[in-house]
Amino acid sequence: MSKIRKMQRRKSNPNLVKLIDRLLEESAKNNAKVWKDIAERLAKPRRLYAEVNVSKIEKYAKENEYVIVPGKVLGGGRISKAVKVAALSFSESAKRKIEEAGGVCMDINKLLEENPSGSNVRILV
Repeated sequence: MSKIRKMQRRKSNPNLVKLIDRLLEESAKNNAKVWKDIAERLAKPRRLYAEVNVSKIEKYAKENEYVIVPGKVLGGGRISKAVKVAALSFSESAKRKIEEAGGVCMDINKLLEENPSGSNVRILV
C-alpha cells in the first residue's frame, strides 16, 4: 500500500477520499505528476493544508493561468489578475475579490474536468 493510500485511510470525509482517489487515477491515466502531488498534500492532516491569501495569488500567478490551492483561499489583500483558482474552499471575501477581477473560483473536481493533463497549473501553498 502506498504512502498516500495509508494517509487517505485516516480521512473521515467521504468526498475528500473520492477526490484523492480521482486525483490519483487522473495522474496515472494522463501521466500528470501535478495531480499526484495535490493528492499527497490533501491526504496529509488538515492542520497542514495551505491557507493562501489573494495577495499571494496576485504576486505569483500569471494572467489566464490555473492556480490550485490544496486548502483554503482567504481574502487578504487585493487581486487584479483574471486567474482561474481551484481550491478545497474559499472565504466569501476571497471569492468576491477573484470574481470582481474577472477570475473564476472552482473546486478541484471541476479543474480536473477542464484540464486533465495538468498543463499550465501552478500550485500555491
